This record gives sequence, structure tokens and C-alpha cells, in this order.
Amino acid sequence: MRSPAYLSLILAAALGSATAAPVTATPATVPATQPPGTPVAWGALTPTEQQLLHYQKDKWSSLPPPRQHKLLNAADHWARMSPAERDKFRERVQRFQNLSPDERQRMRQRYDAFQSLPPDEQQHIRNMYKKYQQLPADKKQQLRTRYQKAKPAHTAALDNGPAPAASTKPVQTPPK
Repeated sequence: MRSPAYLSLILAAALGSATAAPVTATPATVPATQPPGTPVAWGALTPTEQQLLHYQKDKWSSLPPPRQHKLLNAADHWARMSPAERDKFRERVQRFQNLSPDERQRMRQRYDAFQSLPPDEQQHIRNMYKKYQQLPADKKQQLRTRYQKAKPAHTAALDNGPAPAASTKPVQTPPK
């Protein structure tokens, strides 16, 4: 699972790099040469890493070493992304930012729920999504409509207000 530090770096790079000069990087060397518990000096970073992590410069020395290493790994990942991958990521970040706070919270909850699944179930869901992506647009729309109509009972109850009161009549057992 990707850490919040990783995601914050990618978000910052995605949003900040839209106006900055394009980053063409060499792989990060510091994380590979120093153990994760060892602090990394700002001056030991490559120019590309410094460019990507510029928003952390003032507080870099106060960050815990594991956080520094996570940020360096994220910077390395961003630097290795193709321009098309970066554009796709920026578009997804923008789409997420345009969601309402409730929609963002639901998305975070779904992400957490997915991450808590066993790896084989996660893979099954990924495979099913790939199959879904290959369907024609009309078939996708049919499936979305069918899914929306088939809400689980607990979701329908939440949408329609409180559950009906329980009956006070005694329960009769059926004759044998």
C-alpha cells in the first residue's frame, strides 16, 4: 500500500510540475546507498530530487529519516513516469479535487476497503475491471444501470430513512 507521504509527493509533483520545467531524471541514488533509518542531507540529493522535493526544502532536515526515504522513492517513481503517465495522473488528481468532500470520503473508504482485501481478491477485482474496460460502451451502460437498480438492502435502508419498527405480533411457527 502506498503511504500518504508517497501520495502527497506525487500530488505535489503533479500539480506543481504543470507549470515547472519538465523533469527528466536519473534514478534516485540516496535511498539505495543509505539504510532507511539514516537521515539524508538536502545537499546529498540529486538536482532532480531537489527540484521535485522543493516544497519540502525548509523542513527536510526535521523530517524523520523513514519519511525522507519514502519521499525520495516517490520522487524517483515520478521521475521515471513517462509524460503520458504524468498527464494521466494529473487528470486523475484534478478529477479527485473536483469531487465533493462526501464523494472524496467515500472514495477513500473504498480504497481502504480494497486495500484490506486479501491479495487474491484484489487481483480478481482488477481482472474483472480489465474485462469491464474492454466492453463496448452500450454494454457498460447496461451494467451500470443494472448495478444501480440492485442496491443492497442496507444501502437502500440508509437512503430511505430509518428502518420500519418491529412488529409486536407474536411469531407463529408454520404447521408441519
